[in-house]
Amino acid sequence: MSLWTLILQRILLMIATLFCVAVLTFLIVNVLPGDVAVAILGDQSTPDQVEALRQSMGLDQPILLRFGDWFGGVMRGDFGTSLTFGRPVGPMIWGRLLNSATLGVICLLVMIPVSILLGAVAAVTQGSVLDRAITAITTFLFGMPEYVLALGAMLIFAIWLQWLPGAAMVSPGENLFTQLDVIVLPVLVISLGGATYIIQMTRASMIDALGTAYVRTALLKGVPRWQVILKHALPNAMLPTLVEIGLSFGALLGGLVIIETIFNFAGVGQLMVMSVQSRDVPVLQACVLVIAAAYSVGSLLADIASMLLNPRLRT
Repeated sequence: MSLWTLILQRILLMIATLFCVAVLTFLIVNVLPGDVAVAILGDQSTPDQVEALRQSMGLDQPILLRFGDWFGGVMRGDFGTSLTFGRPVGPMIWGRLLNSATLGVICLLVMIPVSILLGAVAAVTQGSVLDRAITAITTFLFGMPEYVLALGAMLIFAIWLQWLPGAAMVSPGENLFTQLDVIVLPVLVISLGGATYIIQMTRASMIDALGTAYVRTALLKGVPRWQVILKHALPNAMLPTLVEIGLSFGALLGGLVIIETIFNFAGVGQLMVMSVQSRDVPVLQACVLVIAAAYSVGSLLADIASMLLNPRLRT
């Protein structure tokens, strides 16, 4: 089977997955307790006012008809109108998506090389004090909730030392590189949380690769150890790590819900929290769909990279 055929199959599977996510998201948010009209008008509103608002927003229509109207708009690039702000959802979410994507890319650029380096070093020095220290630290950080890391970093660097601002006050779509100091703490917390699994994955894969017959044969032939590690062991150990890295971008956008809320960062995660609090269904549906698309694209890119590195996966 050719590489392009496999890529086409993965793209079709991604489209089917996103459709299922859209259906489930629409059904879930429409069966949540409470009434959107009441949430907008307040508890002091009269039943006639609530009913009039429900009719004006189309909430009195059958759920299948509402889903058809919403999904048809999504296919045209129209995510609807925010029930809270009365503005189109698309322009609201794209600026915040740019902020979240920029923050996620910066975190990946910091996290990936450091994680692979530490994982490879731990594997090469297996059983040493350095290996045990790296494993102990990553295990501790892996079990630490992100909000605890965020609050701890804010307490140390923003309150005690006063080196960095504790809040990332940026506008949607603003160039983050003009004020790097406001994103240092979010990048630090997200990178620490995401690097732990990649470090352990790289370490385990490297240990398996170093124990294979071709690596032992290369060492017996007198090939320098560093060359065997870089040219033979590391590329083969990267296959499972690449899958995790590809999924990390989608996980970053999903995990940013907590980080963006704590650091007051204008991203998709913060917008999702705001939409849940105000029961702004169109905004919430758009945020979930965007994050699911990020997961799917990241998984697709990881699969393509894995197939390029290992032709056996194409069969």
